[in-house]
Amino acid sequence: MSQIEPYLQPNWDWRAAGNFIGGGSGTGLAIIAAFAWLAGMPYWPIIALSMVLVGIGLVCVWLEIGRPWRALHVFFHPETSWMTREAFVSLPFFALALLAGGSNFMSGFPAWIEGSLVFLTAVIAVVYLFCQAHILFASKGIPAWRDKGILALIISTGIAEGAALVAFYVYLSNINYYWIAIFIIVSSLVRGVSWFHYYSRLKENRAPKKAIEALRICDLSAFLAGGLVPIAAAGAVLYLGNSYVWPLSIAGAASLLAGWHLKFTIIAKAAFNQGFALPKLPVRGAGKVSGSAKPGWD
Repeated sequence: MSQIEPYLQPNWDWRAAGNFIGGGSGTGLAIIAAFAWLAGMPYWPIIALSMVLVGIGLVCVWLEIGRPWRALHVFFHPETSWMTREAFVSLPFFALALLAGGSNFMSGFPAWIEGSLVFLTAVIAVVYLFCQAHILFASKGIPAWRDKGILALIISTGIAEGAALVAFYVYLSNINYYWIAIFIIVSSLVRGVSWFHYYSRLKENRAPKKAIEALRICDLSAFLAGGLVPIAAAGAVLYLGNSYVWPLSIAGAASLLAGWHLKFTIIAKAAFNQGFALPKLPVRGAGKVSGSAKPGWD
């Protein structure tokens, strides 16, 4: 392995990607679940799936830790670690999600109490997603992570994945489909714009060429599976009406898989470090030093 050219960091693999996939989809689902509750849909099955996904993400973190039986150390130093903040936020998230889901399942609770719990859960889910985005942004040694465009991309992708999961539920129940079709379209557009902004910045010589090569396939999947297919399928549902709700399943599957593929690639495939730049190249004998070199970038 060259000590000069950028190389793929060896510490974060599919387990780290699993945290961002499970946690992002789970919290995005909790956010969209609040709107599902407003639409009159049963809330507790959706929030239960949300907790399962976030839990899977945290298990992946536990597996990724070099010494998993020291996992409680993740709660140290919240003033400096976004991963620690994510762990702390997970506690009120699960507590509020359980209370909100329980109040919906058992019924009989005043609507304002149930609604307050539902939207407090959504707010804490936003905070959790915010922490996840900053975990990557704070990793300054990885050019594909430290660009500020990663913040909007991770957050918008999580929300798009949440909308995709609710789209499956709406398709199966065949009720109140208009609102989720609109959410699919809007979230796909926002994610697409976020991806274009992020990828364009990286191509402006902000990331090693190997990272750009790894992300190139995401450019196609983000356009087709993450944008064109879900927008077209959700638009067809809005246009055709009640007899043609089945395209929601296509929209949900395409949007969800595109988001998971994008995050897996960013975290496990494009995470090349920056290597070492040589601001001045030495020359043999007397004379002026030559120009600079940035191995692995050009």
